[in-house]
Amino acid sequence: MVADPVRIEVLSYDHPDAGPLIAELQQYFVIRYGEEDMTPVDPADFAPPRGLFLIAYLGDRAVGCGGWRVHDGPEGPEAELKRMYTSPAARGHGVARAVLAELERTAAMAGYARMVLETGTKQPEALTLYEAAGYIEVPRFGYYADEPSAVHLGKTLKEQSCPSTR
Repeated sequence: MVADPVRIEVLSYDHPDAGPLIAELQQYFVIRYGEEDMTPVDPADFAPPRGLFLIAYLGDRAVGCGGWRVHDGPEGPEAELKRMYTSPAARGHGVARAVLAELERTAAMAGYARMVLETGTKQPEALTLYEAAGYIEVPRFGYYADEPSAVHLGKTLKEQSCPSTR
């Protein structure tokens, strides 16, 4: 039997399919860290052109999400990855890799040369994903800059050619 391919849609951060995934992610943080991610998040941060939010589907089931928003980095604006999550039943099907690749592609298309993110030492699966995708440690930033278990990573994005308008 052939598995459903991963389908990724650009949707709003407050889309009805996003809520349950974000709630699952927050519960995951409670289990791993003892509390939800307290980073301030405004759904408007993930609206184009200064952000984007994606939901991944297997068949008609929403199984993953992730977004980027503008972050004021030391060398100018860059894309900050937030709310990357794949539901447990969908792990191992390439959902996270597909969402991450699309987030990187869309951030590069929007003109951002770098993607940064915060994760933590209690998320070894995330660290493995980001390392495999070419992320390296960057200077600490954001809400968890002073948290010892926080890990701050970044990656230079490949330039994407914009579609021709001729």
